[in-house]
Amino acid sequence: MMMLHTYLRSGIVYIPTVAKLTTGAYLDVDPVVVESVANAMGLHRAFLETNARKNPIISPPPKGKWPPPVLLKYARVKSWSAFVAGASMWSIKEADGDYQIVAYRDHPDGYLVADAARTAIFPRTKVDTVIDRIIAILQKAAQRSEI
Repeated sequence: MMMLHTYLRSGIVYIPTVAKLTTGAYLDVDPVVVESVANAMGLHRAFLETNARKNPIISPPPKGKWPPPVLLKYARVKSWSAFVAGASMWSIKEADGDYQIVAYRDHPDGYLVADAARTAIFPRTKVDTVIDRIIAILQKAAQRSEI
């Protein structure tokens, strides 16, 4: 299974590499692509490049030495709560040629959770089609936040 995360914050899209921990969880790591939501061609290229990196498998950090979220330095914020306060998140999942785009929502405890009601399923679809759809979703979300 492949997992890709994307975040939209203040008109900027952040697409980190998503590593799979040996425990089965996922963690956003470098490299991270940062692109304007208005640049559809740049976003398409960024999604293809990130997808090509796959999900590297890494060991979890030692107990008590969990690194700060990688996105903080790119967004120039000091905390995860400051980042997510103005951000939206989606993931693209692929398994056996079937894709899903999953939207996330705020959890009352201050983190993001998958929103099953806002999941789009793309059976046996080319990755370019899924990328075009996530770009349209990001651009529409950015327009809504400007109103």
